[in-house]
Amino acid sequence: MALTKDKKHEVVEQVGKLLDESKMTVVAAYTGTSVQSLQQLRRQARQGGTDVKVIKNRLVAKALAENDKFKETDTAALKGQLLYAFNSQDEVAAAQALADFAKTNPSIVFAGAINADGLFLGADDVKALAGLPSKDQLRSMLVGTLSAPLSGFVSVMAGNVRGVLNVLSARADALGE
Repeated sequence: MALTKDKKHEVVEQVGKLLDESKMTVVAAYTGTSVQSLQQLRRQARQGGTDVKVIKNRLVAKALAENDKFKETDTAALKGQLLYAFNSQDEVAAAQALADFAKTNPSIVFAGAINADGLFLGADDVKALAGLPSKDQLRSMLVGTLSAPLSGFVSVMAGNVRGVLNVLSARADALGE
């Protein structure tokens, strides 16, 4: 069913808002993917804060052109059946969600991404981003790195105290005999 002019304008506004809020918008081809698989992708991605939408490319291009931040964005790669994954919380979460889904559904292929500054990244760059750890993983790695010296220090101190107690205990046993 064709969209009315008002509906198209509404979609362009909605896409513009999503682009503004998104830290990274990942674009992927989905040719050959079933509707059920796309619904499953949407459910899985939503758990990580990613919103996956199938939008007509010319409406996305129009939304990009109407936004001052995205006017210079290269839209040459926006061809064919594409889906757009938006995430306003994490730069790599959208790419990771699509990469995880693509492991079981190889019909999902990265076409590129648009970062928050309006720069279009190629498919290889998006694959590299998908391999990066998420913000939560990075935070836990940082906490582990920061706590390792402290843990080692506590272990050394506890070992020294244990050693002194062992010597005192042996000395008391020797005097008690």
